[in-house]
Amino acid sequence: MAALIVISIGVLFNLFGCIGLLRLPDVYNRLQAATKCVTLGCCSILLGVLIHFGITDAGIKALIAIPLLFFSATVAAHALVRGTYHFGVKMSDKSVKDDYKEAVK
Repeated sequence: MAALIVISIGVLFNLFGCIGLLRLPDVYNRLQAATKCVTLGCCSILLGVLIHFGITDAGIKALIAIPLLFFSATVAAHALVRGTYHFGVKMSDKSVKDDYKEAVK
């Protein structure tokens, strides 16, 4: 039962990430929504798999995949945002702060 709850929470986070991809105004906000929500969603699903199967082959694979997914997704999103910024893609008019502006100089 606990595994089903954790997996359901993961699916909801993935759904929110997909909605963010459709609704947010620019590529930077979309990448943020996709990375945060989908990483947390997939890690929750993998945690539910670990809870459901226990320490078996599938559970150990899920346990190994959680940190790999967490670190690789965040690093990849950061690299995509930096590359997009250096390529010259403009931020939305609704964006409040540009942290890379001072870093690029």
